[in-house]
Amino acid sequence: MTAYFVQAFIYLLAAVIAVPLAKRFGLGSVLGYLVAGVVIGPVLGLVGQETTTIQHFAEFGVVMMLFLVGLELDPKGLWAMRVRLLGLGGLQVVLTTVAGTAIALWLGLVLQTALAVGLIFALSSTAIVLQTLNEKGLAKTEGGRSAFSVLLFQDIAVIPMLALIPLLALPELMGPVSEEGHASLNLVSDLPGWAHALVVVAAIASVIAAGYYLVPLLFRYVIGSGLREIFTATALMLVIGIAALMSLVNLSPALGAFLAGVVLANSEFKHELEANIEPFKGLLLGLFFITVGAGINFAVLAAEWETILLLGVAVIVVKGLILFGLALLFRLHGSNGWLFTLSLAQAGEFGFVLLTYSVQNSVIPSDISQILSLVVALSMFLTPLLFIAYDRLVLPRYRSAKNDDREADTIEEQAPVIVAGVGRFGQIICRLLRANNIPIVALDHEIEQIENLRKISIKSYFGDASRSDLLETAGIEQARLLVIALDDRDRAVQMVRHVKQYYPHVWVLARAFDRGHGYQLREAGADDTVSETYHSALELGGHALTAMGVHPMRAKQMTWSFVQNEDAHEDELFEAWKEIEGGISFSPRYGELFMKLEESLNSAMKQDWHEPQREDVPIWTPPDQKNDAL
Repeated sequence: MTAYFVQAFIYLLAAVIAVPLAKRFGLGSVLGYLVAGVVIGPVLGLVGQETTTIQHFAEFGVVMMLFLVGLELDPKGLWAMRVRLLGLGGLQVVLTTVAGTAIALWLGLVLQTALAVGLIFALSSTAIVLQTLNEKGLAKTEGGRSAFSVLLFQDIAVIPMLALIPLLALPELMGPVSEEGHASLNLVSDLPGWAHALVVVAAIASVIAAGYYLVPLLFRYVIGSGLREIFTATALMLVIGIAALMSLVNLSPALGAFLAGVVLANSEFKHELEANIEPFKGLLLGLFFITVGAGINFAVLAAEWETILLLGVAVIVVKGLILFGLALLFRLHGSNGWLFTLSLAQAGEFGFVLLTYSVQNSVIPSDISQILSLVVALSMFLTPLLFIAYDRLVLPRYRSAKNDDREADTIEEQAPVIVAGVGRFGQIICRLLRANNIPIVALDHEIEQIENLRKISIKSYFGDASRSDLLETAGIEQARLLVIALDDRDRAVQMVRHVKQYYPHVWVLARAFDRGHGYQLREAGADDTVSETYHSALELGGHALTAMGVHPMRAKQMTWSFVQNEDAHEDELFEAWKEIEGGISFSPRYGELFMKLEESLNSAMKQDWHEPQREDVPIWTPPDQKNDAL
């Protein structure tokens, strides 16, 4: 028992240390898990033979992930993605299988083994790709949705692949029949083809029917107990039971879990299910990635490192070329096409499953399987680096190209007010000024924002508002007011400093991101600053007070007292902040002033206030009743 505790502690400690470090350096959690596995496995030797067993257990994290993905969809959404699912996904699997088989034949493998190799490398890593897309907020992009469609088709394609592999068995690799690896329960192994098909259809139909009719009743019964842990146990039981049913009929557990998620997507228990399954999914996926890193055989890697490295790079390059061609064919342009290509260019966790199954069924020799296993692991290991390349090389290029390829507009008129930055903040300012017939010149470096303003008939021009020549063309010398609402902290501060140095007569209003940025703008010379969230937070805070029983007028008074209290201490806090900016790592004065602010705020909140009495409030009377009273 002690050994299990020690091993569990080692795995968790490795994750706790490596993953936050990887996130801090912008490498992503997946690479952190993989590195942690390498360190505790091949490097330090703290874990060993149990890694493969744990990996099979941890693969259940993929099942849970697809269940949660299914919860985010509904049958209508699934039907809407049918073109990508069948067209894009189907072409990717077929073309990659053909290319992998051709390369394996060219390297001297027999046809059956080469085909199995092609099937293995046609699959990508559902775990790594979906985890990283969600982490980076890319799952809803065009490239992210297309990648998900291909991954879903690949998971479905695993089923016929598993059925095909036994038919590729090589007589020369067959030895004494071993029951190892085939001792698992299987209800369809001895059935004829037609009966097998009926059982599979019945299993899928039972999952759909249970999801619609039985599961809601089950959860209502469980909720009646009032015990949260029983709901969690029920959620786990549901996912595990579906996975077990799919395995019994020789289907992919991940596919069954996804189907169940889709069925429950419109359920009233959807969000509670997500909240209960998410922690288990995250831990199991992390454990899976650690086992991939820990399972690397450094002896084979040292002996065949050139072959493994070349094959790993070849897999990524060949799959990347096919994916890029498909991206062009299906009109995934720009950064979306690159996201689709780079995210799916690796081999996947199901590759390990097919590889093991191929060895068991005498399709791939064991010595070749060890090399192929390392190639799969290497390609998965490189995937986070591909996402980093997308973030740091691809995205900046397309963001800048999108705007830099276009010359700044010729500004044909000048106005007393210049608004720099017309995003969600600047647009409201423009509309308010326009509603009061105040002429403005609006500038922004994002063409989409300019086009949005033009749609509502506000004169606006494309260009970098921080450029001095563009400001001069816009009439900064004659302008009375400059509103800076740029979505860039540093550029906003630099712009304030430039304008107040060369055009001190211009009144500068600036949008601040927070208190510290507001102080920076004020130090640069801004005449007035407003935090973008300050007044909306006050408004919502007033609603919160009202919701807790405070009279609406009293809540309004409290928010105004808050503002007055902040304004009264603003200059003192600003002077204390300068000490921090001047190099003092900690300013006792700033801390003391802030505590003084909190104390005065508490006092202001406790000021006497009397709720209006009924007789003090005028009662509205309909006109006809007033006439009757007269």
